[in-house]
Amino acid sequence: MADPGITAELTALGVEPGSILLVHAALRGTGLAADTLRDALVAALGPGGTLVTPAFTPANSTTSQAHLDRIDGMTADRVRDFRERMPAFDPAVTPSEGMGRLAESVRTAPGAVRSSHPQTSFTALGARAAELLAHHPLTSHLGWDSPLGALHRAGARVLMINVDFSVCTAFHLAEYHPSAPRRPYSCVVRRPNGGKKWTTYEDVVLDDLEFDTIGADFPPGLVRTGQLGGRRTRLFPIKEAVRHADRWMSEKRR
Repeated sequence: MADPGITAELTALGVEPGSILLVHAALRGTGLAADTLRDALVAALGPGGTLVTPAFTPANSTTSQAHLDRIDGMTADRVRDFRERMPAFDPAVTPSEGMGRLAESVRTAPGAVRSSHPQTSFTALGARAAELLAHHPLTSHLGWDSPLGALHRAGARVLMINVDFSVCTAFHLAEYHPSAPRRPYSCVVRRPNGGKKWTTYEDVVLDDLEFDTIGADFPPGLVRTGQLGGRRTRLFPIKEAVRHADRWMSEKRR
């Protein structure tokens, strides 16, 4: 049962029934339990709405900082053994990493859907969850063929709770353009027979180091601000975020 007080607060922040919401949240210091916030978001969105969160698994890699931290100080033999023992991504059971308690609460909720990407999956609850997360090719981490692109086309909005723009996943869509630099990525995936294998593929170079600066330049008239649990919230359309990031990157990135 959703907390009616928190549901009302979310409605006052601008969460609308029937809408699609991509949420980034850090619950530390808010006094909010993950399941309580999840249920309140679902209630505020109503039966026609959809709640989406990132469910990334960055350690399933050979180059991510999460993976490099885990192998730091290992000999070459130990690194090889470690990588041989790494489990394949399984959307049904693999926990997300570093996405926060709300993301895990959504992922493990009854009826939750998760996209298939072994590094940058999303999870969702609600009316359009299966539709929005159905297509997530290996070669499109956060591109137009990914659930993020589907959210953009569907007119979704982003709600950020107690986090800054450094985690604004929507900005990554602006990195996907015809001349974007690309690089190889590697991860462990499941074989059809239930085994596992390492696979390598190419995708756009993703760089979030400037996202705080991009967010600082976001026109304030496009962002609705408020508070939840005594912490700052921001609500804005994905399309406006991508349009702004694209303009910023075109001018500032070389």
